[in-house]
Amino acid sequence: MKVFSKHHLSNSISRIREALPSSYESEILHHCRFGSLFKALELLNLTNPHRIPVRPKVYASLLQTCIKSQSFQTALQIHSTLIKKGLQEDPFVGNSLLSVYFKLCPDFSDTQRLFEHLPHRDVVSWTSMVSGYIGFGRPEESLRTFKRMVESGVDPNAFTLSSSIKACAVLGALKLGRCLHGVVLLRGFASNEVIVSSLIDMYGRNSASNEALQSFEEMAEPDSVSWTSVISMFTRNDRYEEALRCFYLMQEKIGFVADGFIFGSILTACGNLGFLKKGREIHAKVVRAGILGNVFVESSILDMYGKCGCLAHSRNVFDQMTYKNPISWCALLNGYCQNGQFESVLELFRDMEKRNHDQYSFGTIIKACTGLSAVRQGQEVHCQYIRTGGCSKDVVIESALVDLYAKCGLVDLAYRVFVKIPSRNLITWNAMIHGFAQNGKGDEAHELFNEMVYKEGIRPDHISFVGVLFTCNQSGQVERGRSYFRSMREDYKIERGLEHYNCMIGLLAHVGMINEAEELINGSVFRDESSLWAVLLGACNVYSDPEVAERVAKKMMEIEPGYHLSYVLLENVYKRVGQWDEALKLRVLMVQRGIKKMAGRSWIEVMKGGGCNLVRV
Repeated sequence: MKVFSKHHLSNSISRIREALPSSYESEILHHCRFGSLFKALELLNLTNPHRIPVRPKVYASLLQTCIKSQSFQTALQIHSTLIKKGLQEDPFVGNSLLSVYFKLCPDFSDTQRLFEHLPHRDVVSWTSMVSGYIGFGRPEESLRTFKRMVESGVDPNAFTLSSSIKACAVLGALKLGRCLHGVVLLRGFASNEVIVSSLIDMYGRNSASNEALQSFEEMAEPDSVSWTSVISMFTRNDRYEEALRCFYLMQEKIGFVADGFIFGSILTACGNLGFLKKGREIHAKVVRAGILGNVFVESSILDMYGKCGCLAHSRNVFDQMTYKNPISWCALLNGYCQNGQFESVLELFRDMEKRNHDQYSFGTIIKACTGLSAVRQGQEVHCQYIRTGGCSKDVVIESALVDLYAKCGLVDLAYRVFVKIPSRNLITWNAMIHGFAQNGKGDEAHELFNEMVYKEGIRPDHISFVGVLFTCNQSGQVERGRSYFRSMREDYKIERGLEHYNCMIGLLAHVGMINEAEELINGSVFRDESSLWAVLLGACNVYSDPEVAERVAKKMMEIEPGYHLSYVLLENVYKRVGQWDEALKLRVLMVQRGIKKMAGRSWIEVMKGGGCNLVRV
């Protein structure tokens, strides 16, 4: 029989006592692991703090369990206990507290205060703040916090850099984003998939698609997130065919990924390309993947059908949706609007008002009113927009209002709306420039164009130049028109489109420079466009030049034999110069070829029964 000394017995009891806390801890941690917050707290309250001290690890686990249970009040009680015990200074506990406040505290200023009073702020603490500011929609503060972190001597980790790059993406800070890309390379994070995906997104959102693609191609083995980012980048930058190619290549490389975000991007690409067959294939994949109940994907499907002109399919998808959000309604309204069914848009809007009301749809409704020239109904929608919170100044909606009033002849009202928009984008400026141009206010259009370019520093696009060239056309300002036409290519590298040539041909023809206009057509890529020759033939009618008119008309008849305007305009030229026999021959030729004049139609508003109705005449 073994005999224990008193000293040996004392040591054994001490070891048992030392093992006792770990038993309590393991049980508390077990409850925390399974989300049993109140069982863990009950067990904690049974312990004698004088006999069994609780380590910081346990409190950190309890705080994480508060997040799982969405119990901020319990977290506050634990916070007060930590302050009493002086455990708040432990970095692990401090970061857990910060996480609780970020995810559960309704007042962000309390989270900021907690962070500023943390005695030990490591990279985890700083990263929580950098990413937290982005979650609260404050990307500027996110970047300021990142700067403070670096200045305090704390090195960023992959998550810090990823969050900072996201902030650059939101703010459009491409230059700073490139600097952070340099930091990524310097610190050896170039192969980190999360960071590279953030870089792709940042470059894609800032129209630097080539840099985004280069970042993707440098990855050794892109994961599904990286593929999703590059597909989304292509879609966002209107490179829809490349988005589709990338989607099919992804399936070859890593297999099929049933991700709602990828499906949304691909359906957007199919819709914008008018690829109905491929769109249906993607629709079938969505059904097979079992994510048809995803409202984002379903909205993308009905948007795709709408853009492809299949409004019946679009409406069928919409009617079968179990949950419809404002985006779903807007996608359906946009489909009808893009296909010129403006009356259906207004009917749907009235139906939508009975169910739910939001501001997302106002832009589409105003476009429909613009398409119908229904200014009275547009004003009613304007009033509804103001009543439902229009003071928030949505630039898309207010740009549509500027366009509506300008196209309906209320250019002064359009300008009043324009000057009150606090943050104008290129679409807003273009709408007002075109409004002045279309309402005979050429000087105002040119002044606004110069203000946009030289004062606000906004780069014009091809639509901006259509507005100012149209104004030059209307006022016969040849030199100014030539200057704009030349500046497009030389200064802004903008390819001249058919509409620009139409304006320029119209300008030259308007002042009788028929030969120069004809040379401009023959030297362009649009030499076979009948609309340009029609503009020139119309000028021949005004200046009564039968020789040029015959040449131009024959060119038009060669390009488009059934185009009635070629015969009508040439007939008018013959009549103006007294060549009645030639005019009669042309009329007989029209009859022989079965060519008829097309009847014109327009919309007017009439008052009926105390209300306003649209009538086509």
